[in-house]
Amino acid sequence: MTDKDKDIEKAKVSVKDNARQAVITLSEAATKEAPTEGHDTASPARSKGKDGSKKVAAHASTEADKAPTLEEIIKEQATEEEAPHSSHFTLKRILGGDILNTSTIRHQVGVLLLVTLFTFVYIANRYSYQQGLIKLDKLQDELQDAKYRALSTSSELTEKCRESNVLEQLKNNKDSVLKIASQPPYKIQVPEE
Repeated sequence: MTDKDKDIEKAKVSVKDNARQAVITLSEAATKEAPTEGHDTASPARSKGKDGSKKVAAHASTEADKAPTLEEIIKEQATEEEAPHSSHFTLKRILGGDILNTSTIRHQVGVLLLVTLFTFVYIANRYSYQQGLIKLDKLQDELQDAKYRALSTSSELTEKCRESNVLEQLKNNKDSVLKIASQPPYKIQVPEE
């Protein structure tokens, strides 16, 4: 037998004991409230006369109707007792937790759900905003690096394209036939035919 089964058995025994106690309480209450008109309530048939026995029997049946049933007693014991709702709240009542009684919470369930929803939306919005800022910072760093690389490449290209550097490379490369011109450039005239 597992612990769960043992707990269930204990709960069943406890419920049975509570029901027995309620029945005993009910029977004691019924015997205390029984009227004493000189008749024995335990045996209404012993009373003398037809009218007297009918009165006792009728009176006993009305007492039985007024006595609460076992189900009513159990429901009464099971319901949570609540203090009446006060219209003014003091600091003592708020800190003591009186504001959190079930009727207040029951009336404000919609508001509590709405506040919870707004809290989740606020947290999610802030999280997504922070993720966007992190991504923006990362992209700005990448852009700055790309600008520095472009500037460096541009300066290297400018340095290599200078006439003096080009001439020096041509001198070092002996298979090139290109040379510096000794005469200035001139236009070639082609006669028209």
